[in-house]
Amino acid sequence: MSNTQHELASPPTDAISSIQFAPAALRLLVASWDKNVYLYDTTEAGGRLLRNYEYHAPVLDVCFGEGDDEAFTGGLDWAVRRIDLQSGVQTTLSTHGKGVKCVVYSSAHKLLISASWDSTLHIHHPQSPSQSPTSVTLPSKPFSLSLTATKLVVAMASRALHIYDLAQLASESAKNAQIASSDEYPILSIEPWQRRESSLKFMTRAVACMPNDAGYASSSIEGRVAVEWFDPSEASQSRKYAFKCHRQSSPEGVDIVYPVNALAFHPVHGTFASGGGDGFVALWDGVAKRRIRQYQKYAASVAALSFSGDGKYLAVAISPGFEDGKEGATEGVVSVFVRELGRTKRRVKGRNELRVASRHRRRLVREALSSAACLVRFDGMIVP
Repeated sequence: MSNTQHELASPPTDAISSIQFAPAALRLLVASWDKNVYLYDTTEAGGRLLRNYEYHAPVLDVCFGEGDDEAFTGGLDWAVRRIDLQSGVQTTLSTHGKGVKCVVYSSAHKLLISASWDSTLHIHHPQSPSQSPTSVTLPSKPFSLSLTATKLVVAMASRALHIYDLAQLASESAKNAQIASSDEYPILSIEPWQRRESSLKFMTRAVACMPNDAGYASSSIEGRVAVEWFDPSEASQSRKYAFKCHRQSSPEGVDIVYPVNALAFHPVHGTFASGGGDGFVALWDGVAKRRIRQYQKYAASVAALSFSGDGKYLAVAISPGFEDGKEGATEGVVSVFVRELGRTKRRVKGRNELRVASRHRRRLVREALSSAACLVRFDGMIVP
């Protein structure tokens, strides 16, 4: 891709719920309310639709599995499904009691985890199909899932947040798994590693974990993002903070607040992107607590974000969010863009580099002053 940004051809025909890049290739999965999952090859300008997979109900989430040819989905048909992306064959892994809001796959533990509005998690072992999924009961309805190599973060209603140890989930699930049955799943009596209350005062919209396994960011419907760390020590917890974003001023001078619908961490450098109902995408340095840049406004609300595995591209899905109170989507507001990121857009200087740069600048100043010792200052100017 030679240009900075491309819009994918043949987008979904209804609102987009989720997007995800493949772990190792520039293939992109898109889940939509039009009851389809789309697979694109994004290596070419404009992308190329490789295939779409039909469902009986809107699809709310999608993720890649162990490789680039396996995917998992959840949606309003209550089922968690595996897709063989080559053959198109779909296999039902479990069925929840209500819609499935989120699915995430842990390659480190070979686990698929689904979260449903029936207030349960299902823990699946896709590589052991003879084992039944196990169930974990949640205190309230889940809104978002994210994981690292060792932890699973579950953001729920009532500002509740649970952090689970993935190794413990894998071990307990394997112990309690039975021969697969169609209706009932063993219930795990497992306590979360940590229980937290969100730092945000309003409903959580999204959560995303840092790639270095140090913490996570969460966003709310009230135009705020919080950054927190897993380490429960007082020193670490004192570092957590929240900030306002995705807001605009009205002609009357009143702040118009938009939900922050999407968060995604850069897989290499640890910076993160946020997408809001205002149609903007911003890049942030969570450690330095500053915004790196904000892209031009998109034609509709930003619904989902995903970085490519190498961090060189950012996929942006936009859909009507009805934040302006106008119902009915207009033509062209459901789209997916793939943006190529320059090095400076993906990465910010680390503290060590800043210190080196500062020392270098001081040395240059000293050398310049030394060489200017023979100069005479006259009326605010230096002259020979």
